[in-house]
Amino acid sequence: MDPDPAFLTYEAIAGVYDAFTHANDYEMWLGRALLPELAKWGLPARGDALDVGCGTGRAFPPLLRRGWTVRGCDLSPAMLERAGEAEGGDRVTLSVADMRDLPEFGLFDLVLSLNDSVNYLLGEDDLLDALRGMRANLRPGGLLLFDVNSQVLFEEGFSETTEVEYEGKRWRWVGLGEVSPSVYEARLEGDGIMTIANRERFRPASEVREAMSAAGLTCLAALGMEEVEGEVVLSEPPDEARHYKVVFIGQIAPT
Repeated sequence: MDPDPAFLTYEAIAGVYDAFTHANDYEMWLGRALLPELAKWGLPARGDALDVGCGTGRAFPPLLRRGWTVRGCDLSPAMLERAGEAEGGDRVTLSVADMRDLPEFGLFDLVLSLNDSVNYLLGEDDLLDALRGMRANLRPGGLLLFDVNSQVLFEEGFSETTEVEYEGKRWRWVGLGEVSPSVYEARLEGDGIMTIANRERFRPASEVREAMSAAGLTCLAALGMEEVEGEVVLSEPPDEARHYKVVFIGQIAPT
């Protein structure tokens, strides 16, 4: 079987990932926006969290600082190696795992998968399989949090060329647009890496809601995400033409 495209992408990019995405502010996203939103749906002030597709562990510090116990998993061993070296990584149990076949690590108050991780699920049934695995790791009453890239992000972000410079190194993100139905591709090139292909699948909110329901999850909220004056603002309903991400909050559906 050929290696998964996301595996190849993140094994190749692991060494420069944090530098290339240095502008991503997880304290702003998770700490000041998403966790307060989850509290409205009954999330406790602290508990046990499972970070699915945790990458280099950028979401760990906002949770650890608030007293959470965190477990992380990712498809890429190279990304996990850097997660173990990151701030708080020595306090997090890390496992290599494909979210399409997620092990049952335990029961968690919060299962989260941030920064468009589920957009890397390209197959028809991949999202459903991943959501079923996340549901199996939720404690009754626990909350699921994940986001997907919006239509406008794919149309603009995957069609333009963007240059990033950080600490004397440079990279170019070259958008190639829609290369097959609902699948968009960009190439990343620059210091410290070979040219890397990045493929993601656009999934409209209606499709995500259907997959959540089929996986035995109730969609509590679907929120559009945008940044206003340096802070994340969440609003409902999401607008695929304005918001750059759509954030979903779910819970095990009653039987």
